[in-house]
Amino acid sequence: MLYNAYELQRAMLSSAAAWASVGAELLSNPSLPFGYSGVGPVMASALDVFAHAAAPRGKPAFGIETVTAGGKVQPVTEAIVMHRAFGNLLRFEHPGLSADAPRLLIVAPMSGHYATLLRGTLARMLESAVVYITDWADAKMVPPEAGRFDLDDYIDYLVAFLEHIGPGTHVLAVCQPSVPAYAATAIMGAKDHPCRPATLTMMGGPIDTREAPTSVNDVAMQQPLSWFEQNVIATVPMTYPGAGRRVYPGFLQLAGFMAMNLGSHMMSHYGMFKHLVEGDGESAAATKAFYDEYRSVCDMTADFYLQTVEHVFQRHSLPKGEFVHRGERIDLGGIRDTALLAIEGEKDDISGIGQTRAALHLAGQLPDQRKKYYLAEEVGHYGIFNGSKWRTRIAPVLEDWIAQHNKAPAQAAS
Repeated sequence: MLYNAYELQRAMLSSAAAWASVGAELLSNPSLPFGYSGVGPVMASALDVFAHAAAPRGKPAFGIETVTAGGKVQPVTEAIVMHRAFGNLLRFEHPGLSADAPRLLIVAPMSGHYATLLRGTLARMLESAVVYITDWADAKMVPPEAGRFDLDDYIDYLVAFLEHIGPGTHVLAVCQPSVPAYAATAIMGAKDHPCRPATLTMMGGPIDTREAPTSVNDVAMQQPLSWFEQNVIATVPMTYPGAGRRVYPGFLQLAGFMAMNLGSHMMSHYGMFKHLVEGDGESAAATKAFYDEYRSVCDMTADFYLQTVEHVFQRHSLPKGEFVHRGERIDLGGIRDTALLAIEGEKDDISGIGQTRAALHLAGQLPDQRKKYYLAEEVGHYGIFNGSKWRTRIAPVLEDWIAQHNKAPAQAAS
């Protein structure tokens, strides 16, 4: 019923958004008298904001056509190099990269948003590296016959992606995937896997949520796992390929994040309204672009979501040494030569200070010279991986860390 009610509301809002958009165009049309009255532009701006807020959104495109590297504008090539039911491996490169350029795998969150949320992260790192990214599928679009997908499968996907890219690959995990990426690194390290990461960078990741708990952590701890299963898990309706699959809907995840900072989101939309009234379309467009991405959401499988709540936020299985993959306990001591970089934002309200840094202490067999911690001052959760502070302050730290531990690949990755 939950999903069906949402679909009904979405259909109604979609119709209202279309009419609001038509109204905005009419009120701002210079050939009509409304456009010359004081009320017309104000009403048009209000309708435009409503239309934007209520409009339905699908999966965005990365749309990275060029990057500037070495003072030259380089054309970017995007390709799917590995296809899996629950996520593809994409590769981005340009002709300005040297033959020994590092290869970087960006592990995008499976947390309600598409991988395109990391467009700014990818574009910045593409200046100096061949970049691969996990493009996770929307669970409601995956047919039931594809099977289940849980934390074990997530880790298996990462191992398979690293095997495809080859030895010497660097890994960047943003937020939630820090945990499975850290686990995969330990599993591969313990087996001396030739494709284990050369470096693993974790940014704003919930490695140990007992450190500086945030409101997100509090919500996960206040209710038993059965509450989440009964209240936030829904069944995909018949209108989608994944009909019958149990999922945690993306629209619920978005509603939770919006509610956490409702005041700031309302002020952002009010600011967009003022820019439109004043005729500052460029500033309004920037706000629109952010919310176009932020409000594009997808579903995740119930198995993956519930296991994440249980093991990451409730039982703290990884830092306690109780995390199991395919029936075997994960030994973090297996990380012996993968250089670790932990990055946190001073104003992060999703992953508190210390949650990501814990990864450095837990890797007890890794020499200290292969560990690094960086606290980004005056930076919130989103600003860790997007925006001017990411591009000018944080990315150079990551690039330097990769350069210190980069080894030329024995053979080119496909």
